[in-house]
Amino acid sequence: MTTGAGSRSAAKRAARDARSSPVLRALARGGYAANGVVHLIIGGIVIAVARGAGGESDQAGAFKAIATIPLGFAALWLLAALLAALGVWHLANGVLASRGSDVKKWAVRVGEWGQTLVFLAIAAIAVAVALGARPDADESAQAASRGILVIPGGPWLLGLIGTGLAVGGVSFLVMGARRSFRTKVEIPPGALGAVVTVLGVVGFLAKGFALLAVGILLIVAAVRVEPEAAGGLDGAVRALLEMTAGPLLVLAIGVGLLAYGVFCVLRARYARL
Repeated sequence: MTTGAGSRSAAKRAARDARSSPVLRALARGGYAANGVVHLIIGGIVIAVARGAGGESDQAGAFKAIATIPLGFAALWLLAALLAALGVWHLANGVLASRGSDVKKWAVRVGEWGQTLVFLAIAAIAVAVALGARPDADESAQAASRGILVIPGGPWLLGLIGTGLAVGGVSFLVMGARRSFRTKVEIPPGALGAVVTVLGVVGFLAKGFALLAVGILLIVAAVRVEPEAAGGLDGAVRALLEMTAGPLLVLAIGVGLLAYGVFCVLRARYARL
């Protein structure tokens, strides 16, 4: 057996052991609930911003809000642990992807490992806030864009990153419109099942539109070679507010993110793991 084959076999054994662990399975379900809580807070902030209030309408803003409540420090560490566990779960799923052609398997792996990076990054933000940092997602996005733009081929790289986010947004829109998210959850029977489906449709559409807006900001920054045009979700919300009927659009996104948050909390119970 070659070294490469042995490494792949060891990675699959480790992933299989991880995915069969009742503890990791329970923590992953908790991770969905934690993700739901974060989106509920973000949705509330987005609605407040749409109505003229202040606030950072992104994950960093949500964690900063949690830090201000009693026992917020402990809540942040709990959320970070659960989100990190969910990231590990997706990592194991990507390693064990085996159905279909090689192209399909790698598409699944890229999707799963993308989720891993997302949840680990959000967990890292929670840890940073718990340790006393006060990160600004828009400033971080602009600083990262500035660093990318100065390297050879930087505008193309930044454009590809923005395109990736935009494609991710479109995938959420498609999942919401086609209700294909139902393959990831056990839809309960009766009225509760109908509620879960409606929440999923509204939530995935809102999440998709938000990701699409962030991706467009990065693409604009790449085309103009202006890092100041880049931004995270908060920057996208501020940009949308400047459009005709922008406050109504932002309000709709906020309500949709609330729906997505509730869906994620319910997914903790009904996810196919």
